[in-house]
Amino acid sequence: MEQYFPLVLLALAFVLLIVLPARQRKRAQAQAQAMQESLTPGTPVMTTAGLHGTVVGLGDATVDLEIAPGVVVTFARQAVLEVRKPAVPGPATADGPAFPGDDPTGPADGGPADRAH
Repeated sequence: MEQYFPLVLLALAFVLLIVLPARQRKRAQAQAQAMQESLTPGTPVMTTAGLHGTVVGLGDATVDLEIAPGVVVTFARQAVLEVRKPAVPGPATADGPAFPGDDPTGPADGGPADRAH
């Protein structure tokens, strides 16, 4: 029995290094294919390059994304990495801007606009 121990280890290493990653790749490809098929106009997405846009048109191998109002670009379908949730606007408060640097009246921290040259 001890003479087969190296063969058992070799077979186990083969399963761990080849078979299991192949199954995970196949599962990831199936998920990506399902995501590709679920794309419809109006769906917010992110590309593999990190570009966020909204689907406005679909071809057999391409997808048209609106990345800014009136700006439409065409990508390969495989470039779509994930479907994003629609952006939720931040809470509107009567106290002013949601973030410290968002004050439209100018910098309040003694920045360059407050200094005499």
